[in-house]
Amino acid sequence: MSKNSKVLNLKDKISGNEVDLSLCNLTEVPVKELALFPKATVVDLSCNNITTLPPEFCSLTHLVKVDLSKNQLTCLPDDLGSLVNLQHLDLYNNKLNVLPVSFSQLRNLKWLDLKDNPLEPGLAKAAGDCLDEKQCKQCATKVLQHMRAIQDEADRAREKRLLREKELERKKEAKQKEREAREKEARKREKAEEKEKRRKEYNAQVAALAAKEQQKKKNEEKKKKNGQTADKKVVVKSVPKPRRSLIGLMFKFFLLLLLGLAGVAAACRLTVLQKEAVCVPVSAAVDDSLSWAKAQEGVVRELVQNLSSAVKEFLESTQTSKS
Repeated sequence: MSKNSKVLNLKDKISGNEVDLSLCNLTEVPVKELALFPKATVVDLSCNNITTLPPEFCSLTHLVKVDLSKNQLTCLPDDLGSLVNLQHLDLYNNKLNVLPVSFSQLRNLKWLDLKDNPLEPGLAKAAGDCLDEKQCKQCATKVLQHMRAIQDEADRAREKRLLREKELERKKEAKQKEREAREKEARKREKAEEKEKRRKEYNAQVAALAAKEQQKKKNEEKKKKNGQTADKKVVVKSVPKPRRSLIGLMFKFFLLLLLGLAGVAAACRLTVLQKEAVCVPVSAAVDDSLSWAKAQEGVVRELVQNLSSAVKEFLESTQTSKS
């Protein structure tokens, strides 16, 4: 069925401000078609197979009277309270357990029928029997009061939930700030420790350089001192050298002289040269010397001993100077 045929059929069911859609075997409400006729304030949807009302149904704010009796409704849309002009609502013989909280906003509602619905106990008590006009009016008043109480309770619960969420958020923010403060303090402490570590390393390097420099100075002073000592030793050792050399030369000269004289004397006495004129005085001198030496044997022996001791001391002093 096309949209135009729907509109045409709907027009056929409009009489004045009323739309009669009862006994049409409907499973859903033709919301779009009804929205095209804002002057149709009374809608009869009774005796159909409607199970739910779409959310768009709540946009039909021009409705004043709605009959949904004898359907299969199990729930009503949450925004039903948007039907601010609704005064008469018939929900007889459906399958409703509860009403939406927004039902309390239907402040113009004067008439309500909830008979033959499996209502929850509190709502059933507020609805009453609704067997006549008076009871149905009372039903509207009491149900509105009941739903307002539920609305207030829901508002309080929502307020508590919001407060609880705000408190949780505040605690979360406080924990976050505390954690950030701890992290900041930890970073600050780490930086301080790192700075202290670098300072100690710097001081250690400075101390090491100072110790190295001091050791270098000590080594230089020690080297300088050792050099001065060596110079003194060289001076001390070098002084006696001329003396030792002179004595040695004199000793060698004296020894050579004695050897020469002894050679001349031996040649003059033991060779054919003893008859020569040159050897006569030499032989005479040797004989005189032997005679004198024999006469002076004790003195010579003592002189030889003294000379031997002097030579021995000279040799010992030489060895000591070398060591």
